[in-house]
Amino acid sequence: MDTNRRTLLATGAAAAAMAAAPNAFAQAKPNAGEQFYQRGDIRICYQDTGGNGYPLLIIPGGGLNSSMSNLTGSSPFNPLTEFKTQYRCITSDLRNSAMGQSSGPLEIDRPWDAYTDDQLGLMDHLGIKDFMVIGFCIGGPMVWNLLKRAPERVVAGVLAQPSGYRPELPNYYTESNLTVWAPELLKRRPDITMEMIDKFLGKMYRTDPDFVFTVTRDFVRNCQTPVLILPDDVPAPPYAVAIESVMLAPKSEVSIFPWKEPKERIPLAVRQIRSFLKAHRPA
Repeated sequence: MDTNRRTLLATGAAAAAMAAAPNAFAQAKPNAGEQFYQRGDIRICYQDTGGNGYPLLIIPGGGLNSSMSNLTGSSPFNPLTEFKTQYRCITSDLRNSAMGQSSGPLEIDRPWDAYTDDQLGLMDHLGIKDFMVIGFCIGGPMVWNLLKRAPERVVAGVLAQPSGYRPELPNYYTESNLTVWAPELLKRRPDITMEMIDKFLGKMYRTDPDFVFTVTRDFVRNCQTPVLILPDDVPAPPYAVAIESVMLAPKSEVSIFPWKEPKERIPLAVRQIRSFLKAHRPA
């Protein structure tokens, strides 16, 4: 490990008690320029900034209520605003998010892969072969799943406040989604039952729960894709898992910590993301 990374990790460990404020689902107005793509009975609402820049897929935070509106609501910064002049930024509402317009079946046996299908399907729909990706919160496990499913397509990944398993709160994700996400979904979808939701969440978060949910430590240890990780330390994004990922991944970088508070630090984190993307963007 080089000196700079060792210093950053030591700084993060010393500052763990100063973690940023907990996430909140914030209602915001939909982004302009929304479009839809259809794949069978799946309908995904997305936004594509167009342009000639290299493609950058953006996965908003918000758990299973991940939506484009969160980028202007609860996100620490809006990557569309920050990067749209250099990159072709593409983002979407998560399938069946209560705050978005994407919809489709509840694939009980393969929840993580179903979401990855939507993301790769969107890039296929747009004719994009390879791309970079930024994932907030739940987007962290999704970035790892993209790297597992399509390593030849994902050039580099940024994981901002990535979700992970916290053993002292083993039921956190299930309980929070039953409280926030499930009631709204049941109101809108009479074809979905609470029993289906419980099985869906069980497959996501209770079947062999560990680490980052979507990949193993061995996968991260052998992953050759460059990743930049911006840790957080609240119930959903545990600091320990983020730092363990940094330590395992052979081509990882890590931000300062904490990077969201005070707010004056956020531009420093954005500057590091910009440098990381530029360094790994294909010529």
